[in-house]
Amino acid sequence: MSTARFWSVDELSSTRPESGQSRPYTRQTSASRPWTAQSRPGTARPQTTASTMHDASFVIALIESRGMAHEVGMAALDKDTGRVMLIQLSDCSTYVKTLHQMHVHTPHMILVPDTFLSSTSTSLTPSASATRGASSSSLSVQFIREEFPQVPIEPVPRKYWNDSAGYQFIAQFCVEDDERAATLVSVTDKYYTLSAACALFKFVETRLNTRFSACSLRIRYIPVEGTMMIDPETVRNLELINNQTRKKSSHSLFGVLNHTYTAMATRLLRTNILAPLTAQSALDARLDAVEELIHSEDRFTEIKDALKILNKMDFDKLISSLGFSEVRPTTTAKGAFSRVSQMLSLRTAIRSLPFLQRALNGCKSQLLLIICDLLSDERLTKIEELIAENLNDDAGPVKGGIGAVNARVYAVKANRNRLLDVARGTFKENVVDICQLNQALSERHSLPLSLVYQESGFVFALKKDELEDELPKGFVNVSAQRGRWLFSSMDLKKMNARMKDSLEETLVLSDKIIRDVVGQIIAFSGVLYSASEAVATIDLLWSFAHVSIMRSYVRPEFTDTLAIKSGRHPVLETVQSAGMVVSNDIYCSDAAHFHIVQGPNMSGKSTYLRQTGLLTVMAMVGCFVPAEYASFRLHDALLTRLSNDDDMEKSLSTFANEMTSSAMILGIATPRTLVLIDELGRGTSPIEGLGIAHAIAEELIRLKCFVLFATHFHELSTTLSRQPAVVNLHLSVQRSRPSASNFGLTFQYKILDGVPEYTGHYGLELAKLADLPDDVLTEGRRVSEIITEKNLRCEEESRINVLTLRRRALLKLHVQLNQALDHSSLPEEELVIYLSRLQRDFMKTLKDTL
Repeated sequence: MSTARFWSVDELSSTRPESGQSRPYTRQTSASRPWTAQSRPGTARPQTTASTMHDASFVIALIESRGMAHEVGMAALDKDTGRVMLIQLSDCSTYVKTLHQMHVHTPHMILVPDTFLSSTSTSLTPSASATRGASSSSLSVQFIREEFPQVPIEPVPRKYWNDSAGYQFIAQFCVEDDERAATLVSVTDKYYTLSAACALFKFVETRLNTRFSACSLRIRYIPVEGTMMIDPETVRNLELINNQTRKKSSHSLFGVLNHTYTAMATRLLRTNILAPLTAQSALDARLDAVEELIHSEDRFTEIKDALKILNKMDFDKLISSLGFSEVRPTTTAKGAFSRVSQMLSLRTAIRSLPFLQRALNGCKSQLLLIICDLLSDERLTKIEELIAENLNDDAGPVKGGIGAVNARVYAVKANRNRLLDVARGTFKENVVDICQLNQALSERHSLPLSLVYQESGFVFALKKDELEDELPKGFVNVSAQRGRWLFSSMDLKKMNARMKDSLEETLVLSDKIIRDVVGQIIAFSGVLYSASEAVATIDLLWSFAHVSIMRSYVRPEFTDTLAIKSGRHPVLETVQSAGMVVSNDIYCSDAAHFHIVQGPNMSGKSTYLRQTGLLTVMAMVGCFVPAEYASFRLHDALLTRLSNDDDMEKSLSTFANEMTSSAMILGIATPRTLVLIDELGRGTSPIEGLGIAHAIAEELIRLKCFVLFATHFHELSTTLSRQPAVVNLHLSVQRSRPSASNFGLTFQYKILDGVPEYTGHYGLELAKLADLPDDVLTEGRRVSEIITEKNLRCEEESRINVLTLRRRALLKLHVQLNQALDHSSLPEEELVIYLSRLQRDFMKTLKDTL
């Protein structure tokens, strides 16, 4: 097997040396940074469900630039699957983009330069480090500790963060496939990414005792611009991966969409939900494939049957296990047993691919054709032939018992190695001797003894109801298990020892042949990774088609407008009975991009906001959506402020949390961003909260991003009335006669245009549910009515409002005419009718403002 070359200390010395001596690797404590009166408020959010549902698997090396630029380079290795992700990005002062990428690639361990950690913080006890280390660590490390409190942070000497050595590592380990050249070109000028890659591979060698074969890792550079950024708080608030109430519940977007069969597809779905695609061509290709699967019942069923054969298989883990070896090799039967098992599983997986390839024959969509071509690669056949030349055809992966041992012992064909054939014969004789001993003891003691194979060897077994008295003398190590007795004897122990020796010799000799086969297969690792990616993609597309058929989803479009007709909450729809979910519309465009959503508590404002975010994510992962019609804009980020909880661990009040999230949103929002804000400014006094909400709303309007702004501050409808892009919406509520079982309100959960027309104090009506004393409710109503009457007297109609209405009507007409020009496919006669209607609506608006 080919091995990697590792560089000397001189070769790995940094091109940008740091002063001071390098320290050895020292494990850092994972304590979160404490709050002190002198320290600034922390801005990291609590650990999101994205990182708790799935086992952490990535070792991430991270380095950032000096100064205020916040240029961050990351290299993430999943040792189990052989994937390496390279990322370089420009972040803001809260490092939200970096934390987002770390949530996408859930860290098991984080590596940083030792200069990021002070000498005190590397040598303190855990409790002392928690209180002193944070103040001397870099700001990025502080945020990482707060976001991932249970993940260890390891310092790596600065001399190992070397860009030229990192590039050589990448060129050596990257698989030979069609994307290798693009990967090497993409990282050529990425200094921080290359430096992180060098430290990562050196750490894996020295600390994890792992060496990779040449061209055995699937290394990819991930451009951040090609995905939508979803900050960690949004992942938690929208329940994209996990349900907040019950972490094991499937009531999340991931649970709704996850009908995959393979582990690769499950990982791909999670990654796509956390970082949806922004390339329209890629999304259209996915949607074409999903649409074909939906409309072709036979192909849908054939692919399902083919995927069932691959159920729970993990190609990536099988491939990566072939490509790495120990730096300090240990020849043991356990390692040999594992390698033989991996080879048997790989052969089973490759033999299953033709079923999926045949199911895709004759498909029409471009993406399905590409997947079919990848699965039809002739090199896969060569790999199967190579395995067939050395392994028995009837040998297969068996779990547990002597059957699993025999499958490994007889995996390699006979006459491949004379010593192996002799060792097998010895093993067989030892097993026969044990069986004869069992038969002899059964006849001698008139007991129906049987043999059970355990990790330590064979033991005798006897059902409890078949033993009338005590066991005869000579039996030792008696134990009870599931209605039977397990025991041994001195003769059996001696035979087990001889059998174990022959078994180890057999496995070690088999391992030599297996290693030779692996050395030849490594040359085809690129095609194996491509086949794994193809299986994951078709599994993901089938899952999308499956849920779309079950829930009657429709295909989304991608334009410059967010327009959804009769949209339904995808998670709520799976919980409630069919037909019980109330559908709602939404329309956002450049002319109307800021929506104020009002309504009483429990009317459905938060659900409406979350529904919009979830449907956007579904569309941008390439899935159909629950609606009658849906058009989406390709957003560069999805940012939310939905929770009104405080954070005792970081000593942040509700208002401090609100302002922290708002600052993050204003700092990274662009005209292509979707922002969802619920109840901003409720953590402080009403006057200050209204002022802050108004100021933040005006800034978001200036940024021209799509915003849904749910609030109880009805004054915002007045203070923002001069802005032509503002649209007022409210959730419908029906008044009824109060009774013993009904407090006089019926929630319709339906979104309507305009400000709410109710004059009642719905908050006071809802307060009755808490059984407040009548005198408290009466006094509250009296004060509320006085303040409301005073505010109404202060409101006057002004000429500014009239000009605002005219300006808004003109802007709306402009956008509608542009949309008709760019996207209309109506026949000429219908188009004339549509334009005439636009003219009438515009003239009516002008007339109403005279």
